[in-house]
Amino acid sequence: MASNKVIMVAEKPSIALSIASVLSRGQMSTRKASTDVHEFEGMFLGFHVHFKVTSVIGHVFSVDFPEKYQNWTTTDPLDLFQAPIQKTEANPKAHIRRHLSQEARGYGNLVLWLDCDREGENICFEVMDCIGHSNETRRRIYRARFSSVTEKDILKAMDNLVEPNKDEALAVDARQEIDLKVGVAFTRFQTSFFQGKYGNLDSRVISYGPCQTPTLGFCVQRYLQINTFKPEKFWAVRPYIMQKGYELQLEWERNKLFDYDVAVMFQKLVMEDGILEVTEIVEKQESKSRPSGLNTVNLLKVASSALGFGPQMAMQVAERLYTQGFISYPRTESTAYPSSFDFRGTLGAQVNNPTWGSYVQRLLADGYQKPRSGTDVGDHPPVTPLRSATEDMLGNDAWRLYEYICTHFMGTVSPDCKYVRTKVEFSIGGEFFHCVGHRVLVKGFTSIMPWLAVTEKNLPQFTKGEKIEVSQVDLHEGMTSPPDYLSESELISLMEKNGIGTDASISVHINNICERNYVQVLAGRKLGPTALGITLIRGYQCIDPDLCLPDIRSFIEQQITLVAKGQADHFRVVQHVLQQFRQKYSYFVKQIENMDALFEAQFSPLADSGRVLSKCGKCLRYMKHISTQPSRLYCNTCEEVYYLPQKGSIKLYKELTCPLDNFELLIFSMPGPDGKSFPLCPYCYNSPPFEGIDTLFGAVKSGPSSQLGKGAGMPCFLCPHPTCRHSLIAQGVCACPECSGTLVLDPVSAPKWRLCCNMCNFLVLLPEGAHQISTTRERCPECDSTILEVDFNKKTTPLENGETLYTGCILCDELLHSLVEMKYGKSFFKRLGGRGRGRGSRRGGYRGRGRGTGKKVDPKMSFRDF
Repeated sequence: MASNKVIMVAEKPSIALSIASVLSRGQMSTRKASTDVHEFEGMFLGFHVHFKVTSVIGHVFSVDFPEKYQNWTTTDPLDLFQAPIQKTEANPKAHIRRHLSQEARGYGNLVLWLDCDREGENICFEVMDCIGHSNETRRRIYRARFSSVTEKDILKAMDNLVEPNKDEALAVDARQEIDLKVGVAFTRFQTSFFQGKYGNLDSRVISYGPCQTPTLGFCVQRYLQINTFKPEKFWAVRPYIMQKGYELQLEWERNKLFDYDVAVMFQKLVMEDGILEVTEIVEKQESKSRPSGLNTVNLLKVASSALGFGPQMAMQVAERLYTQGFISYPRTESTAYPSSFDFRGTLGAQVNNPTWGSYVQRLLADGYQKPRSGTDVGDHPPVTPLRSATEDMLGNDAWRLYEYICTHFMGTVSPDCKYVRTKVEFSIGGEFFHCVGHRVLVKGFTSIMPWLAVTEKNLPQFTKGEKIEVSQVDLHEGMTSPPDYLSESELISLMEKNGIGTDASISVHINNICERNYVQVLAGRKLGPTALGITLIRGYQCIDPDLCLPDIRSFIEQQITLVAKGQADHFRVVQHVLQQFRQKYSYFVKQIENMDALFEAQFSPLADSGRVLSKCGKCLRYMKHISTQPSRLYCNTCEEVYYLPQKGSIKLYKELTCPLDNFELLIFSMPGPDGKSFPLCPYCYNSPPFEGIDTLFGAVKSGPSSQLGKGAGMPCFLCPHPTCRHSLIAQGVCACPECSGTLVLDPVSAPKWRLCCNMCNFLVLLPEGAHQISTTRERCPECDSTILEVDFNKKTTPLENGETLYTGCILCDELLHSLVEMKYGKSFFKRLGGRGRGRGSRRGGYRGRGRGTGKKVDPKMSFRDF
């Protein structure tokens, strides 16, 4: 019966393991699948049931345009605003959809243990979509709400199951659709327009994002303030006195003046009088409040300003601490603890900690304080420690973040810091001066958070009406200084204040502007915008400032929040926002010349960029290689751009030409000792001449190489040309044992000859020091691999009588087989997006060597002796 079977799905395998361990009290069986599956018997809603616990790995689906809208050349970006969108599996190789569907068969109850935020709610509905409704029974669906993976929280969530919230899931759908359509439309237009014209633009994709661009806007705004700042001289009168052995400098009530003559006049007045009178002594007890609970935004700010972690890294470390059960859920907007929060239990878990256990013991003995009231957004409690850890257990980075979370939590339940502030006021020559002292009475929370401590400054005794002689009167000269570049911590504050991004996405937007080469992280985690970042923002400002101001995004976030609360219709919000941006896009395209004028002043035209490298097959003139990203060739005569693989070095290949189009061949080499090399024809690479080669080599899905039509990125080792000596047919040796690729001879690897897989990072090292190794037209009768010809070095030849020439199959020939070794090299390229036909399978009527032609041989078996 399906009703006595319960399947539970968590967001990550580690959380599924924690849930299963708690609910089964460790009595469960575990088996491997796409993600681990844990099974056990137990009680559910008063009935004895069979439990199965498994997980997804984040979002099951991602949103994208259908295939017909993927081509940059044939699709007008304006059409994307009304284009349909589709959800495709975010990680197809993990087969999560199939896994969930299979595991849920025959199970009548589904309990969703996804993270309790909007994204988690959205994944709930993705899981429900994968599982569908079973035929046996209408499946009952429950939602578990929890903030940590402790036994107490898991059991409490099990006793208080609710329904998943459709409105919160729709709010995420709305944001995904808006960000995809707006971002891709502007990005494609900008990238195509500017990269076709300028050579030293160091960016593969010139992207726009409704959150990313206002984030960049804040950094550029600060840069422009610094650049337009004009320093001014100022002067300040500074009298010094000697009092009971102390020398004190007094502060002027006027602070500073910008007129030298007036400042000199005041200095003379003070010097001529020469005697200060104490006019007032004010002693006041003040307190510095303990912090309120720690939310995500404050955690990211401290990680950046105090620990030197970027927001992206801080979030990754925090999530790892959460899934390991050391801290509560790290994505929260609340700074107030719920009324039911167990402070004594949370402190108790830290009593034996070697670093701060004694402080916790004192807190529990003396009575801890009730925390300050913060804001309760109703999502999760503030980030708190759950169990004790040491640096050895966590490692340096995780320990430093965990240490801060613990000390902050202890600070929230410690007493306030109390101190006495003494201000002594003086008059002389009609001018007023003062000095201030601090004396700490109760250290309170600052003894565990010493960086927030009040600096003590002792003053000597003064009495009201006392007269004191001035020892000297300086006229201090200074210059006003510009603000510094925006720090990450300040940027996070600005984003939060202006409603840009959420606690879950702020770190992603900051990471994006760094990765896109719009800003650089300088010393002290300050953000300095690059020439490209500055030019883009100035361009938006002169065409349509709304595109880089936070107001529009803040409005979108408010609308999305209304969808999440069920107070606005998801479809209407999306349509309204897209209509606004569609109009802005049309206006932007019409006015692009204004932005182009700024680019023209900043960047060099393609014709003036790069260095001469190889001949064009069409006009036979030399083309220039532009090495800044994206790496490409430019023919000034034909005015054509040919994109090349990224992140490696390009050289001319012996002035050889492609038999199909007469372009000179190039050799592309990956960095590092295990980096592979392969030849390519620039024209074939951009316009594959054979049907069905749609693997993208070193090309970026969203980048301009996709402009060149489906199939961009065909190096020679994928080319099925039957007679060209550089093609897969000529250089392919045998099937790769690791994937569906083919091992191909690396033509420039001498003297360390090797075979490289044309799909994955698999390497086979051939006999070292050979003069020459080449493929022949012969095939091995045993396994159908290509026979190699090896010309050994005379001094090191393994052959008898000093023979040097040898032919054989590296799989079946005993001598050759004993001389080769298998090795993993550095992966060639990130094949982002994976729009190909899975891992290297090929259509178009050709196959890799040694795969299914002739004898049926399992290529993995052929490598049994490696």
